[in-house]
Amino acid sequence: MIIINPATEAEIGHITDDNIDTLAEKFRSLRSAQPSWKKVPLSDRIIILRQFADLLEKNLEALAAVLTSEVGKPLQQSRNEIQGARTRIAWMLQNSKQALSDEMVTDEGGTHEKIKYEPLGVICNISAWNYPYLVGVNVFIPALLAGNAVMYKPSEYATLTGLEIQRLLHRSGVPENIFQVAAGSGTVGGLLLDLPFDGYFFTGSWKTGQQVYESVARKMVPCHCELGGKDPLYVADDVTDVASVAVATADGAFYNNGQSCCSVERIYVHEKVYDQYIENMLAEIRSWKTGAPGDPGVYIGPLTRRQQPAFLEAQVQDAIDKGAVVLTGGHRLSQRGYYFEPTLLVNVDHSMDVMKEETFGPVIGVMKVTDDEAAIRLMQDTEYGLTASVYSSDQQRAENILEKIDAGTGYWNCCDRVTASLPWTGRKHSGFGVALSHAGLRSFVKPKAYHLRMPE
Repeated sequence: MIIINPATEAEIGHITDDNIDTLAEKFRSLRSAQPSWKKVPLSDRIIILRQFADLLEKNLEALAAVLTSEVGKPLQQSRNEIQGARTRIAWMLQNSKQALSDEMVTDEGGTHEKIKYEPLGVICNISAWNYPYLVGVNVFIPALLAGNAVMYKPSEYATLTGLEIQRLLHRSGVPENIFQVAAGSGTVGGLLLDLPFDGYFFTGSWKTGQQVYESVARKMVPCHCELGGKDPLYVADDVTDVASVAVATADGAFYNNGQSCCSVERIYVHEKVYDQYIENMLAEIRSWKTGAPGDPGVYIGPLTRRQQPAFLEAQVQDAIDKGAVVLTGGHRLSQRGYYFEPTLLVNVDHSMDVMKEETFGPVIGVMKVTDDEAAIRLMQDTEYGLTASVYSSDQQRAENILEKIDAGTGYWNCCDRVTASLPWTGRKHSGFGVALSHAGLRSFVKPKAYHLRMPE
């Protein structure tokens, strides 16, 4: 497998793909070692993974450089991602004892009832390229804390980062036969589905997630699918600072080049503030610096995948053909690398792919609406259900709207954010299962009920 720098299209590495034999050997190693890891006290596992978090900080610049070189995100955004992962790890370490320790339910007379949380066993983690640290730690950190062994399949677009994660986990004290990387393309991911893992945790597109779910359903083991989104945002007519809202929501749509499952993907603005919003959003987008991701001040770097600029051009053209107007952007840049101009579309509607199908790039459509009811109807017009955002000066108004949206996360006066203490989950084509929060920590264990009665 050849590793390509998306900013220059230069080859920066070669990786030997795993095959069915190497994967089977790694799996056997994980299976044989997992019982010994289960016996390691949780307090010791916490110390080991705290050392991993410390190593992330000590190696921040080198790790950020590797991440930027293979996924193309601006260097400061790579630093931000790694530091954000450290923050999530800290929360998990602080809260894992409460979530994973035995729970005494009844202790009366001679009757004792308790719950033990046992590890699933050996889990398969097929991860994503857009945020390999943030998405990765959502799975492999709580999995390891809970006493599982992990086969970690980084995306082929973030393999070098996946190998760095493995190296630092082993340096921190995680045994080599408790965490193993499976390297290769989607073919390798398919091979993993044939192995008898005790749980599967996938992050990626809904189409691939559907294939994963169907493939492993017959095994009757847990399957967690964190999939895509077409995340809507509504700007109500009572916002007090339209300019600030425009800046914040532009960042929500374009940060990391829009390559995030919870990026804002479609915006609805009340007609009373629409013109002012568009004026300020356009000014914000035009102020950004596009260029090599290692250059200071760059906000828009290259897209990660070679095929994405052509996909975005087709989505923009579909919108134009159906009446949309491009206020800025709309084309790939005529230079080496997978660059696409940050693009703002107006006069959009739901006949256009840009308002219905996942974009995963620096393109946003903004639609004028007459009232909250129109906004709710359009926000609900989707097969996805990951996040939804409302900007308003009235919290009750915002919560009333969010309650009507079938999504796993609701935002009031914010967007495109994830917090370790809150559950991260999707609805419909955005997947199922829970990461983060106490519920997410317990995604990697199976409860066992104990009914204990003292002899009379």
